[in-house]
Amino acid sequence: MSAWLDYRIRQQFEGKKWTLPARVYARPLELYPGKTLSERALQEELEVANYRRVQRADRPGSYTQRGGFFRIHTRSFNYWDGAIDSRTVEVVIDDGIIQRLQGSDGENALVRLDPAQIAAIYPQHQEDRNLVRLEDVPQTLIHALLLIEDQDFFEHHGVRPLAIARAMVANIKAGRAVQGGSTLTQQLVKNYFLSRERTLTRKATEAWMSLLLELHYDKPEILEAYLNEVFLGQDGERAIHGFGLAATYYFDRPLKDLGIEQQALLVAMVKGASFYDPRRHPQRATTRRNLVLDQLAAHEVIDVDEAARLKRRPLGVVDKPRSYRNRYLVFVDLVRRQLQRDYPEEALQTEGLHVFTTLAPSVQARLEMATVNHLGRLESGPGLPGGSLQSAGLITDTRSGEVLAVTGGRDADDAGFNRALDAQRQIGSLAKPAVYLSALLKGDTYHAATLIDDTQFDHLDAQNKVWSPQNYDRQDHGQVMLSEALIRSYNVATARLGLEMGLDSVADTMNDLGLAVERPYFPSMLLGAIERSPYQVAQYFQTFAGEGFYMPLRSVREVVTPSGERLQRYPLELEQRLPNREMYLINRLLQQVVARGTAQRIGSALPELKAAGKTGTTNDGRDAWFAGFSGEHLGVVWVGRDDNTPTPLTGSSGALPIWLGVFQHLDSMPYEPRAPRDVFEHWIAPDGRLSADRCENAVQLPFIKGTEPDKLAECREGFFKRLFNW
Repeated sequence: MSAWLDYRIRQQFEGKKWTLPARVYARPLELYPGKTLSERALQEELEVANYRRVQRADRPGSYTQRGGFFRIHTRSFNYWDGAIDSRTVEVVIDDGIIQRLQGSDGENALVRLDPAQIAAIYPQHQEDRNLVRLEDVPQTLIHALLLIEDQDFFEHHGVRPLAIARAMVANIKAGRAVQGGSTLTQQLVKNYFLSRERTLTRKATEAWMSLLLELHYDKPEILEAYLNEVFLGQDGERAIHGFGLAATYYFDRPLKDLGIEQQALLVAMVKGASFYDPRRHPQRATTRRNLVLDQLAAHEVIDVDEAARLKRRPLGVVDKPRSYRNRYLVFVDLVRRQLQRDYPEEALQTEGLHVFTTLAPSVQARLEMATVNHLGRLESGPGLPGGSLQSAGLITDTRSGEVLAVTGGRDADDAGFNRALDAQRQIGSLAKPAVYLSALLKGDTYHAATLIDDTQFDHLDAQNKVWSPQNYDRQDHGQVMLSEALIRSYNVATARLGLEMGLDSVADTMNDLGLAVERPYFPSMLLGAIERSPYQVAQYFQTFAGEGFYMPLRSVREVVTPSGERLQRYPLELEQRLPNREMYLINRLLQQVVARGTAQRIGSALPELKAAGKTGTTNDGRDAWFAGFSGEHLGVVWVGRDDNTPTPLTGSSGALPIWLGVFQHLDSMPYEPRAPRDVFEHWIAPDGRLSADRCENAVQLPFIKGTEPDKLAECREGFFKRLFNW
């Protein structure tokens, strides 16, 4: 029996002592002079990272703000590329731009704030802990713990015989275990190796295992294990173990940043975490905390006056443990799916990995708010009952493919159906840019001013089925320029163009863009009879925003061990699939969709953004889409009903306002693509011939040199041109 207990102790204590959940972090916010960042966005980022706004930022994790002036006391943090120490920095923001950044060591070119923890991936038994090293634990906490729980810790060999004898007498008289007398070593053995049953046999086993533990391991190692194992609370199904996690659970700050009175409260709770729970029993917890402070004063760890001052302080426990409530459930679902390509689920639940993601909390907040606000407005009108609509959306970085924000429904806290990843909906007119890009790739045949017939027709497909596309307004528009057909989203002209080129040609372009269509091809795919998730649509439009470069969307940057060793890096991947010239042409047309086409509401509201995009609407308004991008960000939004029933919505009325609600408050650069050397802009008349800027209804369109029209239209000056040139 003794040999087996000895083997068990050594095997478990020398191996992996605990199963640790993976900790998932948002991307760290980097600050530097010239960065586009509003005061509100910085404040939101600080709040999500659990920084507290105070009168004086004298502790890590706090900040002060006066208008555009911020003083931030940062926390230390271990990144994959090294540790960053806590320091105080001053940030001055004016007109949405960081004008000055200064730290205690002078001007700083770059400051990286510690990231917010957004989730943890737990093992099935739901234990959680933040491991701490003994040297990182405040000495006052160690003094308090030993004074209250085991004053002879460094003298005994795991048990106190006299205390055990007294307890045994009491227990024998009672016929059961009623009294303790346990050392810290015994408490560790009980919590770590044994069950919670109160029997004389288990108590004897506990004492013997304590002696064996002290035989093999030194006191500091045992004390460190105790500090990480002790039970200090319950958060729903999740057990709070160790002082490291308890510090953040009760105070929202790291253990090393706690005041002495806060350390004393945690020590007070060792005797009974539920009985002295400061949220449920504040008076009881205060009395016990003050007893600990009195002991510190009695043993001259602190003086009597300081103890009296600390006893007058409130408990300081946060109302809700924000740090460890899993947030951004839809985004974390995406992270898990991407991680599971490289890691088994058990590793995510037990290895204590640190997962650094691409989530931008301030962008996520804007997407969530815009979604809730717009769906509420839609449902306040006639024909749309409250709660009948759903939505999903993504915001990505156009330069890196990083996913910055995701919503999978109108309720951000709903962990159910993830519409962003799993809802397969027809994409409607979002398919049209691929059709028109296919034409522009055939520059010897098509250009922006090529005339296309927009009159209704019937097409007999390979299955002898008649396909008769119609325009949304049920009207024919005659001969229209290729550019106008896209800008006005004409179905009939698009269908004619796609059939002229051949479905194989269009499908090849769709696949290069990342839409991934498979045979057999049907004519209806030209008008978006293709089911894709919002995530897949974002991947498709990312190639437009990347100007022909395909970059896989990613939600994870790095995976790191608890000790800081990098296990996996997820760098930017680029593959040029489409030529720059033709991508410039199609993106300039998508800019005109926003400036004067079906998405002109954005052009009117945000002309300086020079955004490019496309609306999408499917039959009977079952799906409303908008996908658009600036110089920094791509946004994709879907709105519809889960049961796929009709709505009175279009892409312009249903999805576009959510996109607009995000980008109106998003710090984003305008989209200003650089024209290739052989691409020039010309003024074109409505009939597809060359014109001039003074001519009525003339529009400016891009052409590859030598492909522009060679005939000149008769110029009829517009009314205002005639008026001001008179």
